[in-house]
Amino acid sequence: MSSKDPEAAPPIRKPIAVESVAWEEWSEGSRFGSRFRHLTRAAVGDGYHVGVLIEELPPGKQSSPAHYHLLEEEHILILEGRATLRLAEETIEVSAGDYVCFPARQKAGHCLVNTSDAPCRFLVIGERKPDEVCVYTDSNKILVRSVDEIYDKSQVRPYWDGEATGGDRAPSPPSPSSPSSSSSSS
Repeated sequence: MSSKDPEAAPPIRKPIAVESVAWEEWSEGSRFGSRFRHLTRAAVGDGYHVGVLIEELPPGKQSSPAHYHLLEEEHILILEGRATLRLAEETIEVSAGDYVCFPARQKAGHCLVNTSDAPCRFLVIGERKPDEVCVYTDSNKILVRSVDEIYDKSQVRPYWDGEATGGDRAPSPPSPSSPSSSSSSS
């Protein structure tokens, strides 16, 4: 069996020390940003089904745009510090020792905002499915991972919109042999 064979057994992996995994940082504008240690990627590479990260959210930053998952479950355990959990329309203070689960299909946008004056460190555990669909509640977008595209929900259309059905729903485009609509009868 080749290493590309999806049926091949994965190699045996030895434990890794969390401190040996380098911090990675990201930010978007002045509102979003954090640093994280992607433990799963460090241990097994990119071919994983469940990801585990340690993330550190600086004061004044938001962890991500508010979102929910249709196919993936996500878990957060606060390790150090405090933050505000946005969960649907609620804001909930969380601190070290607090745990929350976001089940798949729970239509409640979630994210963390660090409103304290110290970093908030937390563990994130989440699935990684190739066909995931993620809804961003503040910006009205939908991510479809299988096609690597993000869509604007305000552009939702009826199923038959734009289709030439031959019925009343959508007019068929005129055929080249049809008479001009500009002719008039007397």
